[in-house]
Amino acid sequence: MSRLTHMDESGRPVMVDVSHKAHTTRVAAAAGLVRMKPETKALAVSGEAKKGDVRAVAEIAGIMAAKKTSELIPLCHPLPISQVEVRVEPVEEGLAVAARVRTTGQTGVEMEALTAVSVACLTIYDMLKAAEKGMTIEAVRLVEKSGGASGDWRAE
Repeated sequence: MSRLTHMDESGRPVMVDVSHKAHTTRVAAAAGLVRMKPETKALAVSGEAKKGDVRAVAEIAGIMAAKKTSELIPLCHPLPISQVEVRVEPVEEGLAVAARVRTTGQTGVEMEALTAVSVACLTIYDMLKAAEKGMTIEAVRLVEKSGGASGDWRAE
C-alpha cells in the first residue's frame, strides 16, 4: 500500500500539493439509501410532508453541500465545480440518493459527490423524522470516478 497522501514524512497532516497536476475533466458519482417504512416513503413521494417537498429540498441540499465540501472536510481542496446533479428516487426500501459531480481541475471530485449524497440523506431524515425516527442512512459509497492520474474506476 502506498503512503497516505494527507500525511507528511513525520505523520503530520498536510493538504496535498496538486500544483504539478494538469487540469483535466474529472467526474465522480456516489449513491446512498435512506431506508424507511412504506408509509413514510409514501409521505415523502406525495410532496405533502409537513416540512415540504422532501425530494426537492434534499436535492438542493445535496447540491449546496457539494459546493461546500472543502469547508466541511479539512484537507479537501476548494474546486471550481462545473456541474452537480443530485436525484432522490423512491425504491422498494425507501429513498435512493444519487449524485454526479463534474469539474475541470487538478484533483478529483469524489469527496464532493459523497458529501452531496450524505447531506441529501441527512436532509431526508430531518424532513421526515416527525413521521419516523427509525429511518437509517445506508450504503453511502462512491459508484464511479473518471479522470486524473489514477484513471477511471467503477464499483463492482
